[in-house]
Amino acid sequence: MPTTDAYGQSISLPTLTDAPDLPSQLAALAAGVIPRGVLRFASAATRGATLVGTAAPVDGMVTYLQDIKRLDARINGAWVALSVGATSWTTISLTSGFSQNGNSNGTLQYRLLNISGEESLQFRGAIERSSWPSSPASSYIINSVALPTVVRPSTLRTVLIPCSDVASDRIALKLDVQTNGFLEVFGTGTSVKPPWIGFNGVTVSL
Repeated sequence: MPTTDAYGQSISLPTLTDAPDLPSQLAALAAGVIPRGVLRFASAATRGATLVGTAAPVDGMVTYLQDIKRLDARINGAWVALSVGATSWTTISLTSGFSQNGNSNGTLQYRLLNISGEESLQFRGAIERSSWPSSPASSYIINSVALPTVVRPSTLRTVLIPCSDVASDRIALKLDVQTNGFLEVFGTGTSVKPPWIGFNGVTVSL
């Protein structure tokens, strides 16, 4: 008669008195061990399509999503992020007219964070502009390439960002982090032509 493991995990183990049935015994062992390990999936979608039926997720499971390099745990019937590993900074390519390292604040970059189980997008650095049109537009898209889908917010995120008070009646502008991955800065105009715009510490929920 099968016994269970010594670690209290209810994993079925064969005994010498069991009838020989290596395939079923190995299958029972795998069914007990695999759900208790860290399961690797290409993405959350792949995980959802795989963990169904008799393999449906249960509380206590831990998975690793390879596309976003994240550990999740199953808690109260839902997946909760434990960590995000893809936190390396990525440089944002700028549209014509803007350049990097405004006010010596470094290159404009982003990274993916997880704050208390909630995925977030964080920025650092600053951009600069050496010259403006005599009558600037009221807003500008600053990135020439859209941010990847994984760091795009589910709805529009609007935050304040600082700017130089030189050649500007304002010291803050509005930043829209759009769902299509583009960053639009609002507030420029005839009397607002700041030589630099900052992004250090700006964080938005995804």
